[in-house]
Amino acid sequence: MTVSDRSASGERADASGPAAREALVAAGFADVVVTVVPDGEAPVREALTAALADGARLVLTLGGTGVGPRDRTPEGTRGVIELELPGIAEVLRERGRAAVATAALTRGIAGTVGDALVVNLPGSPKAVLESFEVLLPLVGHVLDQLAGGDH
Repeated sequence: MTVSDRSASGERADASGPAAREALVAAGFADVVVTVVPDGEAPVREALTAALADGARLVLTLGGTGVGPRDRTPEGTRGVIELELPGIAEVLRERGRAAVATAALTRGIAGTVGDALVVNLPGSPKAVLESFEVLLPLVGHVLDQLAGGDH
């Protein structure tokens, strides 16, 4: 789910969503749906709620995690998740900082809702793919645990 006022309005093409879809499909994920929503707490919360109601087990938000006036993806996410997973957000920030110092400013969070994992990622296609380097090895284990798998 790309979170961007400019992409949602058609002013700018979404580059992050297609890059994420391509990487997820290459990693073996099926039924990857890309959506674009405007920035803000309410649009993010509503889109997450809809995706989860449709049965999504992994929902990634791309963008809206900075300190800009409309960057409220973490707030929208926090209103939906049941269990926060701060370690995932920490490792994503650390990976981002290895590429660019300003990655320390990202406020993204991660957590679970029922048997689903929700993770906020930065918005640039490059940052999304860098985030996948540390996130994708964790996803299978988290989803297995949420489905009742053993440690």
